[in-house]
Amino acid sequence: MEWEVVIGLEIHAQLATRSKIFSGSSTAYGAAPNSQANLVDLGYPGVLPVLNGDVVKMAVKFGLAANCEIARRSVFARKNYFYPDLPKGYQISQFELPVVGHGEIYINLDDGSRKRVGITRAHLEEDAGKSLHEDFHDMTGIDLNRAGTPLLEIVSEPDMRSAEEAVAYMKGMHTLVRYLEICDGNMQEGSFRCDANVSVKPKGREELGTRTELKNLNSFRFVEKAINFEVKRQIDVIESGGKVVQETRLYDSAKNETRTMRAKEEANDYRYFPDPDLLPLLISEEEIEAVRRTLPELPDEKRERFSSEYKLSNYDASVLTTSREMADYFEALVEASDGEPKLAANWVAGELSAALNRSGKDIGESNVSASALAGLLKRISDDTISGKIAKEVFEAMWDGKDNADDIIEKRGLRQITDSAAIEKIIDEVIAANPAQLEQYRGGKDKLFGFFVGQVMKATEGKANPGQVNQLLKKKLA
Repeated sequence: MEWEVVIGLEIHAQLATRSKIFSGSSTAYGAAPNSQANLVDLGYPGVLPVLNGDVVKMAVKFGLAANCEIARRSVFARKNYFYPDLPKGYQISQFELPVVGHGEIYINLDDGSRKRVGITRAHLEEDAGKSLHEDFHDMTGIDLNRAGTPLLEIVSEPDMRSAEEAVAYMKGMHTLVRYLEICDGNMQEGSFRCDANVSVKPKGREELGTRTELKNLNSFRFVEKAINFEVKRQIDVIESGGKVVQETRLYDSAKNETRTMRAKEEANDYRYFPDPDLLPLLISEEEIEAVRRTLPELPDEKRERFSSEYKLSNYDASVLTTSREMADYFEALVEASDGEPKLAANWVAGELSAALNRSGKDIGESNVSASALAGLLKRISDDTISGKIAKEVFEAMWDGKDNADDIIEKRGLRQITDSAAIEKIIDEVIAANPAQLEQYRGGKDKLFGFFVGQVMKATEGKANPGQVNQLLKKKLA
């Protein structure tokens, strides 16, 4: 039987406020356990929550960027459940009337196509604390620093049909919230994570299968692996005569498997009701328009502009607009290097990105600034050095050894462009390899690469490759 996969994601984006959603406690990461939770976060008697206005602006900003409906009136509710790291015994969230309604984004797939994914809603809520199970000798530690941290939960429609599409959607959302500067997107710190709802059904059948929820996935790789495992597990269960049970499951990355966490609750299990301590949230047209004026150039708009303005391929434009910081670096590099966008794109997506990955750094922390890299690109463009030598110069720049011009001069890396000098070396190489010359002229064309290599070796890689190829062809003929 042929199966169809149905996937929806619930993304939790921690909003980039300095204080919590209903209290003045700090949201800074890395503080000592339980040092950033005050009486409001803990739900002590007699305290009242006060809504953080910046949280509302960030939610509206997301809604506008994702073509969503913005509710002029929304309501906070209490979501009741008991868990060790939920100090109040309930979570303040939104249920029937969320601040952000239906919308959509388009995702880029590996085959170059684009797909629409609907957004059901995006609602504000407070985060719970964190249970710590490591190094406690069969006990669990509770850290409530995260309790009350503002979250925007973005719920998609079940529009994705593969793990690859789910990852593309999650990457698109990750890029969007960072462009908007409403979330830092740090997945290692839990600032951006998701739950995946996964089901399978016979291909062509309208009715959806029983879904399971995969909880707290905090890397793109884990999302893909967890979904693929769960799809196979569900198919195996059905094909062996069993039934998929609606439940919440956890992904074990060490074993690459999902396992049961708890039976999946329905909305009525949480006994939602409007929070009596919080008035309905009213947003005026003027406030929405004020937020609209703060919207930056969005990823899709920037990608289209890069393609048209800089004559880049859709692939290059997509890579360069993955983050707002990378796009800004690229444009600064093009300006400082006096043009040649394709060369700049190749270096940002290639050598620079590789160096950043090796160092575990973001582009904002690059050892080589856009203006410094522009100095190197100018020396490639004017044939002072070859592309191969440029990589050596870049490594030295990354290690803080000097600027491009000084490194080229100190190491004697200037490219040999004197045709007479190159011809002399070619003659010497041909004379030293009579057997290979005879074979080449006898039809073994692949030996051309051998001669090129010998010339470049003799010049320590400094000969202009284009001239070497052109002159060598004449000599060998």
